[in-house]
Amino acid sequence: MSPRRLRVIARLDVKDAFLVKGIQYEGLRKLGDPHDFALRYYQQGIDELVYLDTVASLYNRSNLSGILERTTRDVFIPITAGGGVRSVEDMAALLRAGADKVAVNTAALHDPELLTRCARAFGRQCVVLSIQAKRCAGGWEAYYDNGREHSGRDVMEWAREGAERGAGEILLTSVDREGFQKGMDQDLIAAVTAQVEIPVIAAGGAQNAESLALAAENGADAVALGSALHYGKTSIPELKQALRNKGLEVRI
Repeated sequence: MSPRRLRVIARLDVKDAFLVKGIQYEGLRKLGDPHDFALRYYQQGIDELVYLDTVASLYNRSNLSGILERTTRDVFIPITAGGGVRSVEDMAALLRAGADKVAVNTAALHDPELLTRCARAFGRQCVVLSIQAKRCAGGWEAYYDNGREHSGRDVMEWAREGAERGAGEILLTSVDREGFQKGMDQDLIAAVTAQVEIPVIAAGGAQNAESLALAAENGADAVALGSALHYGKTSIPELKQALRNKGLEVRI
């Protein structure tokens, strides 16, 4: 049996022109120029980047186009961008700016057919369904607006529907674990990956190779890290070597 392959992704939350990070999306702290972080992670060997505009839904706009255009002059790996995407035209703008994939959350919850329209326009490989999951009685509920607003949708049902409607990948974030660096919600990861056949990027709480390896065992195709990288708790070379030592296949 060949070793499981795992993609290691850096997640960069952006507010205006700054890289920010909080806990459970609250108390956002400015960390610097997102381009500098993106370039550093690229040079260290990260597999992909995820850029998320944290206030795009609040202000009905995305601020990522300029950041993407700058990043793609220096960084040559797949980039997913999301935040404030409400239409096929919004997705097209991010793709033109340099994104390879576009993540959609709020608008898809309000209009699930948006996933289908985007997949028809650009191919499902470009469409990422972002799910912000919080534990509730009996399972997990999908939230939006940075984990503040209830959707009333069961995460398992929404993941299945999203895949059926055209999403080519799921970015699954545990709001309960987000920013704490104390381990991922492995039950959530296992439950969602059992529901869909499309790749799942697990996020929220990743802090070391152990948490990434557990996510892979539970079915994740990729793991996105934010705080652990931004605050220098670990590095991409260290993570990848530790993952190889655990028998996982990672890109050198």
